[in-house]
Amino acid sequence: MERIITKTAKSDPLLPRGPSVAAYARVSSGKDAMLQSLAAQVSYYSELIQRRPDWEYAGVYADEALTGTKENRPEFRRMLADCRDGKVDMIITKSISRFARNTVTLLETVRELKSLGVDVYFEEQNIHSISGDGELMLTILASYAQAESLSASENCKWRVRKRFENGELAGLNFMFGYLIAKGEIEIDPEQAAVVRMIFDDYIGGMGGGRIAKKLMGMNVATVRGADWNSERVMEILRNEKYTGNALLQKKYVADHLTKKLVRNTGALPQYFAEGTHPAIIDTATFEKAQAVMEERRRRYDAKDTSDNRYPFSGIIRCGNCDKNYKRRVAAGRVAWQCSTFLKNGKAACHAKQIPEPVLYITGAEVLGQKEFDAEIFKKEIAEIRVPEFNKLVFVFRDGHTAEKAWQDRSRRESWTDEMRQAASQRAKGGR
Repeated sequence: MERIITKTAKSDPLLPRGPSVAAYARVSSGKDAMLQSLAAQVSYYSELIQRRPDWEYAGVYADEALTGTKENRPEFRRMLADCRDGKVDMIITKSISRFARNTVTLLETVRELKSLGVDVYFEEQNIHSISGDGELMLTILASYAQAESLSASENCKWRVRKRFENGELAGLNFMFGYLIAKGEIEIDPEQAAVVRMIFDDYIGGMGGGRIAKKLMGMNVATVRGADWNSERVMEILRNEKYTGNALLQKKYVADHLTKKLVRNTGALPQYFAEGTHPAIIDTATFEKAQAVMEERRRRYDAKDTSDNRYPFSGIIRCGNCDKNYKRRVAAGRVAWQCSTFLKNGKAACHAKQIPEPVLYITGAEVLGQKEFDAEIFKKEIAEIRVPEFNKLVFVFRDGHTAEKAWQDRSRRESWTDEMRQAASQRAKGGR
């Protein structure tokens, strides 16, 4: 039997796959120097990882002008998502403070990554999170970083409050009607004319919603490019800074970790500084607008009497005419409707009614409750604003807000058993 011999091509041996390595970089200021520093960090880490033949380059995730105490870092979240998808085996970062200053957030993140088999290497501290003593060292050092963040925050607060005591404006970056750059405040002539028009229209009888629609029709741009609504108009009307004076420390940062501003209701002193910048309107016009606002509140606000037996009585405010909503029952359905609409019809105010179940559901959601609790709701919520159709803005008593949108039910879904029975009786009677 003839022997058959086949020649095969030589194949290269498969090399073991190296770990996919990424880097995380962040700067806490949007200034040009900091952004240049971020670019330098990205270049440094890209070169560092790609220089290693035993590593696979998985990219550099970089966040601009966001503090390590906040969790809303888009690149940081994207990096975690890629780790969960198995795209990253190791992360290199400069230091613990660049990764997170909040000890709890740091440990939760590191532990999750460790469970996924992802190592985090902190260059400055020379710590691998996946090592045996890594978590202990991270706990100690992260506590120092958090304390350092608190100290820096308190120093910053002290400087700002000293400026307030001296009657100086601090942190004013954007304000419709003004051009603000490097601490200098100048009047923007075009926007200033709009501000004066807003005050004149409001004193003349127009509500915040109608003024907002007028501004939209005139194609007037807001400072940040958002749409005009009743709330933005009312903010201008309430802002004493248009008189050239300033009430300082109306809000303050209560927690250095969340950086959330809360309304100052007496926790800290306030200062009224006169002549801090050029005025757009005179004091008499401003005071007249406040008087009109107070008169409208007094005339249309529901009084705190025994009639206020519902949790939403006197707190739902129309974004179109600035009047309160009232409860009404029709055809077995309970809804809340603008008092102007109820009194004068759609021609006076075209605000849409809100089904009461929507208020109960969204009210529970903003408070993080499974079921609506009227007592807790009254303690926490000061007002519900209706800036536009199918949108509610819940104003908490500490000053922060939460926005909720709701969908209309179909006609079939909105029918109650009573309505169906009544329709059936009518149908039988018609035969």
